[in-house]
Amino acid sequence: MREEVFISVQDLPAPRHEVFPFFADPANLEALTPPWLRFEVLTPKPLPRGEGALFDYRIRVRGLPIRWRTLIETFVPGELFVDRQLSGPYALWHHTHRFEDLPDGGTRMTDTVRYRVGYGLLGQAVTLLWIRRDITRIFAYRRRALADRFTPVPARQTAP
Repeated sequence: MREEVFISVQDLPAPRHEVFPFFADPANLEALTPPWLRFEVLTPKPLPRGEGALFDYRIRVRGLPIRWRTLIETFVPGELFVDRQLSGPYALWHHTHRFEDLPDGGTRMTDTVRYRVGYGLLGQAVTLLWIRRDITRIFAYRRRALADRFTPVPARQTAP
């Protein structure tokens, strides 16, 4: 089965020193995951942070419970971190989160996910039918959640 690559780029109207810590806190992952996945962190609190941190999760994909374990294999504060699936639904899941300053003071966040399903021809068929679409839907949800989280609320106008 060949490796697939999914890239999502989002510009957020908040400085990197605010955006990066939000992502670096694993407790915020639930807020970025669509409810239909019924995402649950299984790792006991306090949650570890930084390079070498291990996390256990449970998600539901099409109603089936799946356990997922990831390792933060690279962590460069303020710039990037990389999580890699150690066990879970993919033969390969390697997710790089990169953060860059924008000239207007905002942050460009780029997610690059390299993944492979496995299971030969069956995995290729599942990827074509569901996996690509599901990953696109998950990141679309995430984009909306981030826009809501980091978009300033306009001040209310009051009548004189």
